[in-house]
This record gives sequence, structure tokens and C-alpha cells, in this order.
Amino acid sequence: MTVAAPVGATLQTSEEVGSPRGRLSPATAFVAITAVFMLFAAAASAPTPLYVVYQKEWGFTATTLTVIFAVYVVGLIASLLLVGALSDHIGRRPVLAVAVALEGAAFVLFLVAGGVPGLLIARATQGIATGMAFSTIGATLVDLNPPHSPGRAGLVNGIAPISGLALGALGCGALVQFAPAPTQLVFAVLLVATLLASLVVALIPETSARRPGALASLRPQLSVPRHIRPDVYALVPIIVASWALGGLYLSLGPSVAAGLFGLRNHLIGGLVVTLLAGAGAVTAFLLRAWPTSRVLGISAVMLSAGTALSLVSVQSQTVVLAGAGTIIAGIGFGGSALASFGTLARLAAPSERSELLAVALVIAYLAFSLPAVAAGFATTSVGLHVTTVVYSIGVVALGVIALAAQRRRAARLKEG
Repeated sequence: MTVAAPVGATLQTSEEVGSPRGRLSPATAFVAITAVFMLFAAAASAPTPLYVVYQKEWGFTATTLTVIFAVYVVGLIASLLLVGALSDHIGRRPVLAVAVALEGAAFVLFLVAGGVPGLLIARATQGIATGMAFSTIGATLVDLNPPHSPGRAGLVNGIAPISGLALGALGCGALVQFAPAPTQLVFAVLLVATLLASLVVALIPETSARRPGALASLRPQLSVPRHIRPDVYALVPIIVASWALGGLYLSLGPSVAAGLFGLRNHLIGGLVVTLLAGAGAVTAFLLRAWPTSRVLGISAVMLSAGTALSLVSVQSQTVVLAGAGTIIAGIGFGGSALASFGTLARLAAPSERSELLAVALVIAYLAFSLPAVAAGFATTSVGLHVTTVVYSIGVVALGVIALAAQRRRAARLKEG
């Protein structure tokens, strides 16, 4: 197993990129980059409570709503495929600077959007920026990981994205419900935060030395180093199960709350996502010291059990059961993120970090988007209720498959 190099050694190899003097210390930079990570994640979920507002103002169908959701993921995955490994060659800071600039441009596009075409362009731009940021930030955190706490980067890589999703959905829901100009104020606030993020990127030390192959790295490719493939492949079912559930909540969660449970308050629309992601963030923090195999097994059980309970709530129209099922599923969501991305952070060598994280994120966001897009089309043709039931059954099945995969991995490790 490869472990991260000490922070001091990482910075010494990066002197050709820029002297760390006058920049943030590694410890401060770690905290600042974590905040930027959460900003990108919060921005990703911010439009979720707004979808029903846009739908009412512009009169589009559930299919159109899903397309708006999908273009974000298409941009994100394309970005991961094209530039996922670029920071391993030209350094972390240049890639992050471009990502932050694109994110700011996306917020400007949201501010001026006057219809579905403008919304599509804004969301696609945001997806590209997020793809660039996520793999690079994840690698930067591992680079900056303090030697006395080798698991901290893996913990943050697991907690920060889902914490950001929770905060973004709840904050946006509150602004939409209680503040003026709901489709503008959210993005004005995020634009200001992006300006602060650009300052962070300017001040952090460079943690990755330049090396040849930058142009070659732009060729779309997904590769996992041979020596860690069994461990990475064993994580795929739980990643798919958890992010497929996340896709359901972020694309259709507020619509389910309004259409099936009659909860039309925009704050509650955001709270749907916050319950899932917030429970996940708390779980990831509480279970941070647990053995990975144990966390993965519990996560698979909780994902299936929570989704099944939510399915019962849809059939019985019981809000309390829906909330309980969401929290239980959120426990599985958070545990999965902690264990899967924590494992990847420990397995990757310094020169493989951003590429390996890009592979994991591509898998996660394909699982996040493809079922959600299919659900959007299905909602238009067969209705929201039937779509939610079928989707939930699929997530339960994926959770069972993930549990079986983890048991096989545990048996292999025991034999080996």
C-alpha cells in the first residue's frame, strides 16, 4: 500500500512551480482548500430547490428539468475525462484557478438566465468547473495531509462533498422561501464566495511538481494502476448504490416532496437533500476511526434499509417514515463516501492521485446521473409515483449487491 509523502517533502519537489514563501502554511492551506471543496459542493446542490421555481416560471416538463440536471453531470464527467490528471503534470494551483474562474462565470450566467437555454449553458459551465475542481482538490488535500494524521485527507474527501451538498440545498431553500429575487440572490451570494475562493487559490502553496506529459494527459482515458485494481473494483458497487440514491434526491427530491407528499415549501424542498447529505456527513465523521470493511458493510445495509423504508412511506404517504428512511439511507451514503474515498486516498501514489480520484468521480457521477435522467423521462410518461417506486427498488438491489461485494473482498483479504 502506498502512503502519502510527508508534506515537507512534497513542497520541496515543487520549488520549480513557485516558492511557498509568502503563502499559506500547509495546515492553513488544508483548511482553506476544504472550504473551497465545500463551496463547490454547495453550489452543485444549490439549484435543486430552484428547479420547481424555474418549472413554474417557464412551464417546462419533468423531462426538461432532468435534462437541465443532466447537462451539469455531462460537463462534469467530460471535464474529469479531459483534465482529471492534468494537475499531476502542471501543478494543482493552475487547474484550480481555471476551475474557480469558470465557476464564477457559471454564476453570472445563472444571474442573467432568462429561460431554459440560458439555464442549460450555466449548468453545463458549472459542471465543467466542478469536474476540474473535485479531482484536483481531492489530490491537493492528500498532498497537504499532515504526517501525524494520515487519514485526515481521506476523511475530508468523504465528508466535504456531502456536507457541502447539505448546506447548499438548505441555504438555497431558505433563500428561495424567505428572501427576495429567489433565482438571483442565491447566485449573487455564491459569486461573492467564489471571489474569496480565488484568493485562497492564489495563496496556497503549490504541492505538485511539474512533470512531462501534460498534453498526453488530456486524452480521455480511465485507468487504475494494476496493483490496486482488486481493491478499487470492490468499491464500485457501493459507490454506484450511494450516488444513484443521491441522484434521485438531487434531481427529483423536491418534486417528490411536493407532488407525492404535498410539501410545497421551498425550504422543505432543500431539507429533503439536507436530511440525506447531512446524516451522511455526521456519519462519516463519527465512523472515521472504524475499520473500512466494517463501515462499507454497514453502509450497504443502511442504504438498502433506508431506501426500502422511504419506499414504504411513498406507498403509505407517511411523511415521518419518509424522513426516517432518508436519514437511515443518509447514514449509508456518508459511510460509503468515507470508506470508499478514504480507501482511494490511501491507495494512490502521489503521481496517481488526481487521476485515480477522477476515475472514482466518473463512476460516482455516472451512477448519479444516468438513473436520474432515466427517471426524469419516466416521470413524464408513467408518472412520479411509479418512477419513484421503481427507482427505489433499484437502489435497494444495488445495496444488496454492494454488501455481497464487500463480503467477497473481506474473504479475499482474509485468505491473502
